[in-house]
Amino acid sequence: MTSDPSVPGDSPFRSERTARDEAPQFVLPLVVRIEKAAPPARTDALETAARAVLTILGDERSLGDGEWAQAMRDWQDARIRKVVRRARGAEWRRAEALPGITVTGKSAEVRVFPPIPLDGWPKDLARLQVSGTDLDDPEPPVDADPTVPVLWLNPELDMSAGKTMAQVGHGAQLAWWELSDEERAAWRDAGYALAVRTADPARWRELTASGIPLVHDAGFTEIAPGLTVAAEGYDRVGALPQHVRGPAAWR
Repeated sequence: MTSDPSVPGDSPFRSERTARDEAPQFVLPLVVRIEKAAPPARTDALETAARAVLTILGDERSLGDGEWAQAMRDWQDARIRKVVRRARGAEWRRAEALPGITVTGKSAEVRVFPPIPLDGWPKDLARLQVSGTDLDDPEPPVDADPTVPVLWLNPELDMSAGKTMAQVGHGAQLAWWELSDEERAAWRDAGYALAVRTADPARWRELTASGIPLVHDAGFTEIAPGLTVAAEGYDRVGALPQHVRGPAAWR
């Protein structure tokens, strides 16, 4: 799903038209693997998507003179757009053959690709469906680990899994921008451990008044403009306990 959040100030997440709109526009593609016989759990897919965004942000190919660095800079100099598509079977194998990183969770696989121009989709990604990303949790998620960052979802919204994956990716990116290089390295060493949960209404009101990073969706798809995600606890990444790690590695 496509999302374009907005926050106050000179930001790529601002909904009003700014100088960023004059720059060439790019999008960060993500593909979630959804096999008919074994779809991933919704919460695991959300967390894996958020970790995928962090993984490409911190990858050495995205930094300095790396092969993806210019595309990453161009993407972040304009609007921050993410599009989530779904694949299975041969579609997934073709997607995995393209340059990118596959991040795995407990049941989910999400592949993230370096940013591309809005009209420059590779044919093996362009043919993938954006719709049909509805997922369920077989059991209610347990309480979030209080030692890791938590991306809290607005309890008043009903979004598809694809739309929500883009939103939590935005939230993870906002948290990333708040961190020092040392904190980012610590988070990477912990496998970008994080949790995604839906806040209860009272907790959501507290979060949105607390000054932490908030994702404001511009309302182009599925929902009206407004708040979608609150990124809480990113300041904990420098002191993550030894036992805390993301559920799996990436390739």
